[in-house]
Amino acid sequence: MAAMRVFNSLGRASQEFTPRDDGRVGMYVCGPTVQSAPHIGHGRSAVAFDVIRRYFEWSGLEVTYVVNITDVEDKIIAAAAERGITAEEVAAETAEQFRTAYRLLNIRPPDVEPRATEHIAEMVTLIQDLIAGGHAYAAPNGDVYFSVRSFDAYGQLSGRKIDDLISGTRIEPGESKRDPLDFALWKAAKPGEPHWESPWGSGRPGWHIECSAMARKYLGDGFDIHGGGTDLVFPHHENEVAQAEAAYTPPFARYWLHNGMVNLGGEKMAKSTGLVVDLLEAMETHSPRAIRLFYLRTHYRRPVDFTIEAVNDASASLDRLWAFRRRFSSHPEDEALPEAMNRFRGFMEDDFDTAGALSVLFDVVREGNARLDAGEAVDAHAAAYDEMVGVLGIEEPEASLGDLRSALADLAADLGVEEAPEPDETIDRLVEERTRARAGKDWARSDEIRDALAGLGIVVEDAAGGTRWHRQ
Repeated sequence: MAAMRVFNSLGRASQEFTPRDDGRVGMYVCGPTVQSAPHIGHGRSAVAFDVIRRYFEWSGLEVTYVVNITDVEDKIIAAAAERGITAEEVAAETAEQFRTAYRLLNIRPPDVEPRATEHIAEMVTLIQDLIAGGHAYAAPNGDVYFSVRSFDAYGQLSGRKIDDLISGTRIEPGESKRDPLDFALWKAAKPGEPHWESPWGSGRPGWHIECSAMARKYLGDGFDIHGGGTDLVFPHHENEVAQAEAAYTPPFARYWLHNGMVNLGGEKMAKSTGLVVDLLEAMETHSPRAIRLFYLRTHYRRPVDFTIEAVNDASASLDRLWAFRRRFSSHPEDEALPEAMNRFRGFMEDDFDTAGALSVLFDVVREGNARLDAGEAVDAHAAAYDEMVGVLGIEEPEASLGDLRSALADLAADLGVEEAPEPDETIDRLVEERTRARAGKDWARSDEIRDALAGLGIVVEDAAGGTRWHRQ
């Protein structure tokens, strides 16, 4: 198998991926700024990096997965003022909305979920180190700024040049920075805003310093992967790199992975533009797993257009996958198809190409259905299916299977048919009972069983070769 390759935004090139520590991967992904409810774009980023994490773990690597919560920031303070509640209340309420949405999307919780407000001490230490190294300065009003021109490598991640950035920049009224390019590390307290004590007076951290401090605390210097959306490359991630590498030994992070944006009507979806589709509302009318599959059908680095038609198509594809899985035993014992699994790995190890990986999954399902129709064994196909959907996180929810099992148990009891241990076996017994009814010309009972199964999404078909059933 060829070595894994990823597209590293730092250098803007495909590179072989080698972890800093053998057998271990450290990942830091920029989590939400919790000023308002999550939108479809947030879900896309969370799913992309959840799959990357899953693939590493499935490959046998130990992963430390860190996703922060920015719970103090200008937008949160503005939202609190508009609603007449505290910034802490806004952050707590919104963070729970994100957790709910991600849980529905089958996103596994991070190993560490640091909140910015719980790491003020680490941020203050980092700022002190930057000042001591001549890369930051305290203004008379209590603000502290990073001196962009003091760091020669500024622009290494985004590809931007300092001379090009100068155009259009200026010092806003009330700002005390020496250069228009400098950015805030610490902001002096304003009336009514959250604040903490520091060597420069009461205040709060700037947005960029938060991630630099938290990532380094939990993953150390030169950790493996820093992730986030392409909208964060500049200025947020660029500033993160500058702060961390100006204060400590580079590199800050070795591989930078960025997911593409979700577009709506051809325009980028973002809270700043007001062009958003609420993620929780979308999952009230569409299966969360279908939305997850919608994301995975496009390579994570490419932009994707959100449309109802695309989600409906993903939902239909998901039904086909789950219908196949319901046709065989729940615990296949055979080895997963080696050739199919090698193809699956090949796509995933080429910068996590989930679209290609899905094509392999659907090939397995197509071949498996054909073999089932021919009365042949499919344990190897079942094992491959289970492996793949587990990595991609699109397995059928246990609640759905539980609901089906319960409904089938009730139906079997009503019809005087003994329930089987597995739902598929219960369906087989119900279909056999219908066949006996047809043989005895009991058309009313035959129709009753067929219609009852149809109500559960089970289609019964009579053909020359006998009666078959499948999930609608």
